[in-house]
Amino acid sequence: MPRTMIEVDRGSNEPLYRQVRRVIEHSIATGIFDPRRRLPSSRELAAELSVARNTINLAYQELLNEGLVLSHERRGIFVNPEMLAAVAAEEAVSEPVIDWPSRMRRYADEGVPDVEKRADWYTYPYPFIAGQIDVHSFPATAWIRSLREALYQPHAFASLQDSVGADDPLLVEMIRREILTARGIEAGQDEILITVGSQQGLDLLGRTLLGPHHRVGIENPGYLDARHIFLRTGAQVYGINVDQDGLCLPETLSGTALVYVTPSHQHPTNVTLSMERRRRLLKIAAASGTIVIEDDYDSEFRYEGSPSPALKALDSTGDVLYLGTFSKFLSPGLRLGFLVGPAELIKELRRVRRYQVRHPPGHTQRALALMIESGDYHRALRYHRRQMKTRWEMLSQLAVECLPWDQAPYPPGGVSLWMKGPPNLDAVELVSHAEEQGVLIERGDIYYLQSSPPRNCFRIGFGAIPTRSIAEGMVRMGDVAKELLAER
Repeated sequence: MPRTMIEVDRGSNEPLYRQVRRVIEHSIATGIFDPRRRLPSSRELAAELSVARNTINLAYQELLNEGLVLSHERRGIFVNPEMLAAVAAEEAVSEPVIDWPSRMRRYADEGVPDVEKRADWYTYPYPFIAGQIDVHSFPATAWIRSLREALYQPHAFASLQDSVGADDPLLVEMIRREILTARGIEAGQDEILITVGSQQGLDLLGRTLLGPHHRVGIENPGYLDARHIFLRTGAQVYGINVDQDGLCLPETLSGTALVYVTPSHQHPTNVTLSMERRRRLLKIAAASGTIVIEDDYDSEFRYEGSPSPALKALDSTGDVLYLGTFSKFLSPGLRLGFLVGPAELIKELRRVRRYQVRHPPGHTQRALALMIESGDYHRALRYHRRQMKTRWEMLSQLAVECLPWDQAPYPPGGVSLWMKGPPNLDAVELVSHAEEQGVLIERGDIYYLQSSPPRNCFRIGFGAIPTRSIAEGMVRMGDVAKELLAER
């Protein structure tokens, strides 16, 4: 029998059986005892509380007499479901004393829209959403094997210990040798921090590097969560426009403490920052002492040509901060990412992280390290990239056929297509009407910083939708778009 929450005060003047009766009644009212399961027997409860069985029997007898519990022969004593409402009413508490909204801290990002994703997205037949995966593509067998191996020697200690603020050294080494080298990045063990997703990396950097007197430049349109995180530090956030070659660089970044970029596949437009602009960004950032954060969230998904080198790989000073994640390929639910930066900064970020979450779960860290070391990770990545390329090719062709405007060619990478419709298309309405047809897409206006953003942009993700559902989903989406345009 699991332990109950019943306790008795042997120094009280109230008889023990009365104390037991009162606590049981309260537990019934608050739902601690499930009416479908029997209450602890007098023998079990007497043993737990170290009292005589007669004490428990007296308490139960009073409850039986009042009809709060029922005795079923050979089954035991159960809560009387007919009495639950009456008991709960007697236990009702008065109105809260604390005015909670007035006590809550207010942040500077109030009024900034949030990215809203339906929790039941997987129940829709055509989920064209970014940030989720097709669960059937997850390498479950390899992951289970790694999880199991991580619980046995010599890995159990790394999996199960409280490492205080340290990361799994094997995972750090795998990232250093197997992940970063593919991006042309060299880093020491003390220059890598494991994070609970790349978003935690952004939060740690914001907390550590920014304050109310700092200015931060972000892409416009850009990653909305980064905007929230930076605003919450009190920093002044401004937008830098994006075109077909990526970030439109200003003449100088003087006065800007930090600039945040997604150069491989710009979020949300997917354009790639040109090589000329990459080099110029590093030059003007170095001249003004501006910190550059490179969020390389899905560089693995390049479908034509060769991936561009990471900004971090081009940085001769080592000052660029690099964010990576395993969410876009493996699973967003695993919440694992990493951050690369100067050793002295990583040391401080580790200390800040310690008082947030201590450290990412050791078991998942070691399992991921073993999966990478075995080769299973890269085998699964190659297979998943082929799947995503097929979907990208199919979606790119269908977008031209089904949507009533011509946007091709699309950037050859990423996990979504950024669509810019005619000026008279209201993509907010499109999202709502498409959902009625079982099609989930994402509105694009929320990614812009201006107060009156364009409403004709939307995002079509293809990481979560099964390949077989793409064609029908695009036809339905196109029909909805045509109907909306015809009404205008």
